[in-house]
Amino acid sequence: QVQLVESGGGLVQAGGSLRLSCAASGSIFGINVMGWYRQAPGKQRELVAGITSGGSTNYADSVKGRFTISRDNAKNTVFLQMDSLKPEDTGVYYCNAVRFGNRNYWGQGTQVTVSS
Repeated sequence: QVQLVESGGGLVQAGGSLRLSCAASGSIFGINVMGWYRQAPGKQRELVAGITSGGSTNYADSVKGRFTISRDNAKNTVFLQMDSLKPEDTGVYYCNAVRFGNRNYWGQGTQVTVSS
């Protein structure tokens, strides 16, 4: 099993910044992709950003140019730097890890609230 522990959520005004962290532990061998998803009230969970063990990244169009995902492989930690936050970025942010290409693991989620 893989355990994912997120931190860094909170309340921020529009235009502000937050940095999320997610530390992986347990059976981490074989994790090749880590990422962040979010779920707003009444909406489906959506991909925000992902990063491979080799450093390749992808972003949702809505966050390109504002969010940056990074990864510290030595510490099995992934970060999400969120700048120029908007009220529509509000939601619960979940850390995700994919192991051996098809085994998905999720964190407990951290709330991000952006006030206008």
